[in-house]
Amino acid sequence: MNPVRLTAMVVVAGAIGIALGCQRKTGAFDQQDIDRHHAFVGAGPGFLLGVATSAYQVEGGNQNDWTDWERGSYPDGQPHVAGGASASRAADSWNLWRQDVAAIEDLGANVYRFGIEWSRLEPTEGAWDAAAVARYREMLLALRAARRHPIAPMLNLYHFTLPRWLAVRGGWEWGGAPEAFAAFAARAADAFGDLVDLWCTLNEPNVYVTKGYMAGQWPPGIRDPGRGARVLARLLRAHGLAAAAIRAHDRVDADGDGKATRVGLAHNVRVFDPAGGPVDGVIARIADDFYNRAIPDAVATGHIHIALPTAVTIDESAPELRGTFDWLGINYYTRDVLRSRLAGALLHGGAPYEPVDDPTRPHTDMGWEIYPEGLYRLLLTFAPYGWPIIVTESGVADRTGIVRPSFIRSHAYAIDRARAEGVPVIGYLHWSLMDNFEWSHGYEGRFGLYTIDFAGDPALTRRPTPAVATFQALATGLGLLPP
Repeated sequence: MNPVRLTAMVVVAGAIGIALGCQRKTGAFDQQDIDRHHAFVGAGPGFLLGVATSAYQVEGGNQNDWTDWERGSYPDGQPHVAGGASASRAADSWNLWRQDVAAIEDLGANVYRFGIEWSRLEPTEGAWDAAAVARYREMLLALRAARRHPIAPMLNLYHFTLPRWLAVRGGWEWGGAPEAFAAFAARAADAFGDLVDLWCTLNEPNVYVTKGYMAGQWPPGIRDPGRGARVLARLLRAHGLAAAAIRAHDRVDADGDGKATRVGLAHNVRVFDPAGGPVDGVIARIADDFYNRAIPDAVATGHIHIALPTAVTIDESAPELRGTFDWLGINYYTRDVLRSRLAGALLHGGAPYEPVDDPTRPHTDMGWEIYPEGLYRLLLTFAPYGWPIIVTESGVADRTGIVRPSFIRSHAYAIDRARAEGVPVIGYLHWSLMDNFEWSHGYEGRFGLYTIDFAGDPALTRRPTPAVATFQALATGLGLLPP
């Protein structure tokens, strides 16, 4: 997963936040408080502690719209993916999945969020690959039979990639795409429902739209905010149809908790702070309203409202969206501090803002500010919706492995601060289990608890980083590992 740094065309179109007053500001966390803190104490045995991956980023051997995009380049000759990298093998989890399960067992995790690849299961429209179904079922059975305790699978249905047969029809701009996705969800529920209760329909639709339809950095490589807004609305309808299909086709309670399905989606969120004056605040509020609120508001109200100044305003009734969340997934990585340059943009063109980095704050290998306070702030922001919240992704690009342990501790502290104020956080999933293919960044972003030497190790050995012990300490505190 790659969090999005706003591009000029996104802000020009007003294409991105929550009213800033809803994001309660907080001072910097005290490092001594973090160091003294025992994470997730009192969370209870039902708390979900796990890791996350996505099918295309780890499996290898897939053929879809992203495969085709990787082979291309921009007009200036720069490849679409850094270094011309390819996910043709990635972490080879399609073949090495048993090593992945063993690593998850060693962590003490009780949940694993991973994807099933639509293009692998339905390579041509209506054709269902029985061998792929069998392989995924092997994985699911192994998780359920894990040696210490069952590892609940959270199955993700869509994580940025489309089958070629759907992409050539226009992808998510094709009017039949939501129904095609719902049909896929129904068949997935039929195939895996006896082993799966936790379902994630979509991963980060706002990231997909921003990167693929506004920045033009992902397939289909469009730079048109109006088209992007319409695709976001279509993705919301796809979620609604898929949630209904899952509930209709998965009637088996796999874990015995009395519920055959718990459905949600993973929503990327970020803090947008103004650098200073009131105009900076306007820019930050525009950013917040589209990026953070449009999706949960639509599900809460049954009404899709997407307003991109100068581009498009969408107001559509969507009553079928209400009740489709059993939980809300939050993917959090960083914040943006924005300074307006509206006057210069109006006179001379260019971006109406500039991002402001605080050199006193730590940053990841990819230049993103490490800001655990933002997770606390956003959890307070989303609590009033009333849904249980799962932090479905939180992680750091850290090639050395030195930063990740403190990153995990500080973000667990942020979650517990929010829980102490009544926010119903029921889970924390670290991104990622292992290093993987990071979309347009190729293999430059190393997010794994387990690291992989993609260039020098043909076996793609999963080697533990120091953060494995940090994660295991969380599991021990929850009683998932012995003291």
